[in-house]
Amino acid sequence: MNIHEYQAKEVLKGYGVKIQEGIVAETPEAALEAAKQLNAETGTSWYVIKAQIHAGGRGKGKIQQTDSNGVVLAKKLDEVPEKAKNILGGTLVTHQTGPEGKNVSKVLVAQDVYYPGDSEPKEYYLSILLDRAKGCNVIMASTEGGMDIEEVAEKTPEKIIKEWIDPKVGLQGFQARKVAFALGLSGNALKEMVKFISALYKAYDATDSSQFEINPVLKTSDDQILAVDAKVNLDDNALYRHRDLAELRDLSEEDPLEVEAGKSDLNYVKLDGNVGCMVNGAGLAMATMDMIKLSGGEPANFLDVGGGANATTVEAGFRIILKDPNVKAILINVFGGIVRCDRIASGVVEAYKSIGDIRVPIIVRLQGTNAEEGAKIIDESGLKVSSAITLKEAAEKVQEVLKNA
Repeated sequence: MNIHEYQAKEVLKGYGVKIQEGIVAETPEAALEAAKQLNAETGTSWYVIKAQIHAGGRGKGKIQQTDSNGVVLAKKLDEVPEKAKNILGGTLVTHQTGPEGKNVSKVLVAQDVYYPGDSEPKEYYLSILLDRAKGCNVIMASTEGGMDIEEVAEKTPEKIIKEWIDPKVGLQGFQARKVAFALGLSGNALKEMVKFISALYKAYDATDSSQFEINPVLKTSDDQILAVDAKVNLDDNALYRHRDLAELRDLSEEDPLEVEAGKSDLNYVKLDGNVGCMVNGAGLAMATMDMIKLSGGEPANFLDVGGGANATTVEAGFRIILKDPNVKAILINVFGGIVRCDRIASGVVEAYKSIGDIRVPIIVRLQGTNAEEGAKIIDESGLKVSSAITLKEAAEKVQEVLKNA
């Protein structure tokens, strides 16, 4: 589960991570009051106004309606309302949102931390995530803060520092120092970075997160280390242990169909293709999507109804798939192991009759327990549903349907 920057910073602050202070606002007037409060608390006289959406590249992104960037600087207090107004309510388009962009309903009014001092401010990159291949958490760091890490990895891979952490042991002091030294820090900045890394890992571990990305981490002109931005991805499977964090979910930032699927306990991910697919099991879903591509189509979604599929879950799956206007056909691919194929077939027929006017062809491939009985139920239903037993047969029927479409 992704959360907003302002929420992520509050989570990190609770574990002792130093952050760029800021206050969230939903109107230009509230943005002005936030700036006044920041001035009183931090002494800042310049203010950074940041659009709050679940996407990166906000600083380079554009608000369609006003041509404002998603992150702007106000050098005077009276500039804050107008600059916030140019962002709020607009559609922000970045390289991560796609051309459709995302609506901005909140801005974060933050203190300016790039103030002059004894040394030049310097940006770094820092993230923590799970390395599944090694079975360890890994800290990734780079001196190239502010840039996309993918670009750094492609052009200057030698500038990426990696330190693996055994989750049974946790982060050791020497490892935090090793990363800080590798970033070329010394003196008080080195000490502050060690504290920053240690607090960040503590937050990552305690919140059961799947990824932290702080880009940039700023060394200020007086050698403080701050999180200027923060992307936190929480592990959905652990949210039952963190009710307070689960409440941070912003449904308006998520795909409506994925939200609806979650309410029916379906695992759904929308894709850009033309063949909707419904399966029971993630591995079978991947194989089904491969089969669709080999048949000349493109999968429109990933939809796993689970091992206990019944008429209710099948109907919910149908309704979600049919809301995608790009879908030209639906392929149901079920292996009857835990659940019998005849039960799935009956569920498909019931769901079809319940929904009513389904205008796209449906192919049902059943294999496993009672597969033949299930195929018979489909074939004798009198509905515009065709059955298949083998993958090859299902692929041929998908191909035929797409040609006719």
